[in-house]
Amino acid sequence: MISGRVKAVQPSATLSISAAAKKLAKEGKPVIDMGVGEPDFKTPQHIIDAAIKALNEGKTFYTPSKGVPELIDAIVEKARADGLDVDAKNIIVTPGAKYAIFEAMLSIIDRGDEVILLDPSWVSYEPCVLMAEGKVVWVPHAEGFEDAPIEDYISNKTKLIVINSPSNPLGVVYPKEFLKKVRDLAIDNDLLVMSDEIYEKIIFDGEFTSIARLDGMLERTIIINGFSKSYAMTGWRLGYAIAPEWIIKEMAKIQSHSVSHATSFVQYAGIAALKGDQKCVEEMVAEFKARRDLLIEGLDRLGIKYAPPRGAFYMFIDVGMDSMKFCEEFLKKEYVATTPGSAFGKAFTTWVRLSYATSRENIAEAINRLERFLS
Repeated sequence: MISGRVKAVQPSATLSISAAAKKLAKEGKPVIDMGVGEPDFKTPQHIIDAAIKALNEGKTFYTPSKGVPELIDAIVEKARADGLDVDAKNIIVTPGAKYAIFEAMLSIIDRGDEVILLDPSWVSYEPCVLMAEGKVVWVPHAEGFEDAPIEDYISNKTKLIVINSPSNPLGVVYPKEFLKKVRDLAIDNDLLVMSDEIYEKIIFDGEFTSIARLDGMLERTIIINGFSKSYAMTGWRLGYAIAPEWIIKEMAKIQSHSVSHATSFVQYAGIAALKGDQKCVEEMVAEFKARRDLLIEGLDRLGIKYAPPRGAFYMFIDVGMDSMKFCEEFLKKEYVATTPGSAFGKAFTTWVRLSYATSRENIAEAINRLERFLS
């Protein structure tokens, strides 16, 4: 009685780790959670105040399916400031960036279409492709994680390339040379590109560049973005997509028949986030950098190899053993929750993701426990 498209999606490999960590914490064990992928900061007060104001003003009714005009205008203003020539017809506001990805996949992927994912990639891209009845083609990163031989995996069934910069789980910020290669491949083969830019503001080294800014790419790029990571708004569920009008129209069709729209008063909080003082973002990024540097210092001391963490708040490390076994044993013996690399793809099965969206004290203690565990 279950549909084939849902049967194709496997439960997350991290569920058992997460459940075990919660059970141990409930028993009073000193669990340090380095598996969670969300900022541990409180949402900035001016954003909270904007939501409360909207509630008090009665902004609790249905909104236009694509989003309230004021928020769409704010997104257009931000995009133009970033060098993208877009307007309201290119924007849709969604209940979380994840739902924007889901809508976009359903809008453009037909049965049998191939979607290129860089291995490793965020865990929910593959299920979205499968539910759209597409086929995932995994392309392993090259040494250094700043390039991948995409050109060797393109076929006459390829329709979409997905990139995520800064990357989850890698923390890599892709260099312009790689983005230019993806641009050339997309144009030469008439492909679309999905650019997940949810971590665009969390940059420590180098500079973020949207592939949509490269010549010829605005008309074939779907930008995914949102408020969860940069503004510590994970539970608010507010995201958006910027794409060619013909794609946005189809996404809006799906949205109108499913969730209707993003929560009304939350959209007004989004306006405050985009148009308000960005000092709150700068402060969070500075703290994330301090945590990253502390983690790098500890991993270097232990001689552990990792991907170049230039953005986001993750370290992808090579533990030299099966990643799921490592995560289970590390949690069982040292009460540190981590995420197995096998959850993010096929190739890097001895690698583990650490999230440093936790306190410096926790990070220092986690390094001590890791040293003890490895010895």
